[in-house]
Amino acid sequence: DFARDRGDAATAKFLEEHADFVESHIEAWTVTTQGTLVPGISRHYIRVNPPSGGDDGQNTDEDPNVGVIKIANRAPDLRKEFPAKEIVDAGFLELVRYGIRRAGDPLMEDSLKVVDKLLKVETPFGPAFKRYNHDGYGQRDDGSSFQSWGVGRPWPLLSGERGHYELAAGRPVEPYLRAMEKFAHGAGLLPEQVWDAPDLHEKKMYFGKPTGAAIPLMWAHAEYVKLLRSAAQGKVFDLIAPVAERYLTPRRRTPMEVWKPNRQVRHVTAGSKLRILGYAPFQMHWSNDGWATTNDTLSTPTSLGIEYIDIAVTRAQTAPVQFTFLWMKENRWERQDYRVDVVAAEQSRAASATPISAGDRERQIG
Repeated sequence: DFARDRGDAATAKFLEEHADFVESHIEAWTVTTQGTLVPGISRHYIRVNPPSGGDDGQNTDEDPNVGVIKIANRAPDLRKEFPAKEIVDAGFLELVRYGIRRAGDPLMEDSLKVVDKLLKVETPFGPAFKRYNHDGYGQRDDGSSFQSWGVGRPWPLLSGERGHYELAAGRPVEPYLRAMEKFAHGAGLLPEQVWDAPDLHEKKMYFGKPTGAAIPLMWAHAEYVKLLRSAAQGKVFDLIAPVAERYLTPRRRTPMEVWKPNRQVRHVTAGSKLRILGYAPFQMHWSNDGWATTNDTLSTPTSLGIEYIDIAVTRAQTAPVQFTFLWMKENRWERQDYRVDVVAAEQSRAASATPISAGDRERQIG
């Protein structure tokens, strides 16, 4: 919308299509299908799908079922590496708040069951939530401060985020508002974290009351003010109308896969579009029939410092898309070919392109 308002229709279209690409991959990138944290729930959102492979974009595995994540803020004698599919938080609620996914969706509700089992704490003042399981950022069990490691405690602002979801789902929001108010200290100052262990009188740590973490935490105050306004208006303040209109209203789109230097996808589905990104003007020398014929296409610029070329992959195509680059400013051929295979069915994983020898291509490039 911002780009279109200033008359840059080409960049606006590029941004919308890239957003469509990201939106269409949300589940493939962030949802495990092999969950074990709650019996009977194998499919739920995870906290982070860690990067794999090198900076060259090769051997990148985007499958959320296979990654390993390191949690560095845990005590030295505790395990620090976990399967990524076993670490969860409630960050996926942003998809509802911004208008990308609907509240009440079965995947959302199942993911919340996992969150509630692992992260929810029922305090005397109402529900509170930890950031993620195995978090080590917070006051230690003896009440001493976090110093490189500690124990993750509940964050009042997360009660506000959950309240926004409950409002969107048509459920009561009052318990979350009241909990945030009761977590406050003194003149209504909201803390970063609250204590979730037995009272430590000598440390002035009381169940559901502030720890020694930051107070006031302005992020928490902002979340409380937003939740107040959302409850008063009966709709989520964070919801972005153009986003909700685009993704909560069914519409037909051509599927798109994106290849870029640090994400060299291995395959694209027949009947979709393959978009090649570069960060400088380029000409692409490419073929979609095993180099029987070749094409030379100039990149399309945007005002973002990103250039791109789109290749339509027909439903009948079986040959891979093979290509290399001529970087225009340097008048330099990238002396390596890349290959993206064409597959007949949707794939749940995207990985790196496999470089092939450029030797046989030099005569065609030249």
